[in-house]
Amino acid sequence: IKKGEFISIVGPSGCGKSTLFKVITGLLTEYTGKVWIEENIVKDKVISYLPQKDLLLPWKTLYENATIPLEIGGIKKEQWEDIITPLIKEFGLSGFEKRYPHELSGGMRQRGGLLRSFLIDSDLMLLDEPFGALDALTRSSMQEWLLKIWNKYNHSILFITHDIEEAIYLSDRIYIMSPRPGKFLDELDIKFPRPRKKDIILSQKFLKYKGKILEKLR
Repeated sequence: IKKGEFISIVGPSGCGKSTLFKVITGLLTEYTGKVWIEENIVKDKVISYLPQKDLLLPWKTLYENATIPLEIGGIKKEQWEDIITPLIKEFGLSGFEKRYPHELSGGMRQRGGLLRSFLIDSDLMLLDEPFGALDALTRSSMQEWLLKIWNKYNHSILFITHDIEEAIYLSDRIYIMSPRPGKFLDELDIKFPRPRKKDIILSQKFLKYKGKILEKLR
C-alpha cells in the first residue's frame, strides 16, 4: 500500500478478511510468516483500527472517548482540547461532544469511532465494514464524508466491505478474496479520477468493474 492510497478488500463471509486485519494489527499472533509495514514488523508499529462495532466506551461521552488515544499517546491533558475541538467540527460532530454513545445515531457513532481511530498516531487506518450496519441513505452520505476526510488528511486506508459498489466508489485498488481458506484471487485498479462524484455508479465503466468482481466471486 502506498502513502495516501485507499485499498478495499472484498470477499465472502468467513474468508478471513477480519482475521487479516487482526494479523496486521498484531491482535492475532498465532500465524506463520511475518507482516511488515514500512520496514517494521507489525508488533513494533502502532496501527489505527476500527472494527465492525465502533467500541465506544458507553460510560464516556463522545469527547471523553476521543481523548483516549491522546492519553495513551502521552499527550499532555492541557493540549487535548486544542487537538480535538477542530476535529470535532471537521467530523461533523459539533454539538454532540457531551453525548454518550447510546444517545447517538448509528452514523454519529461511526463518526465518533472514526474520530477516535483518526487520533491514533498512525498513517495507516484499518476500517472493518464501518458502514455495514447503516441504512442506505446514511451509508451513502458517510461514504462521501469519508472521502472528504481522506482527501484532506492523506491517510492510507485498508477498508473491508461486502458492498462491491462501495468498494469501487471509494477505492484506488480492490483485492478480491476467495472463500475459506481465503486467498487473494485478483487485484483490480480502479481508474476513476478524484475527487469522485456519486454519478459514476451509473457509468458503463463502473458496471464493468462490478461485473468483473462478481465474476471472480462466483
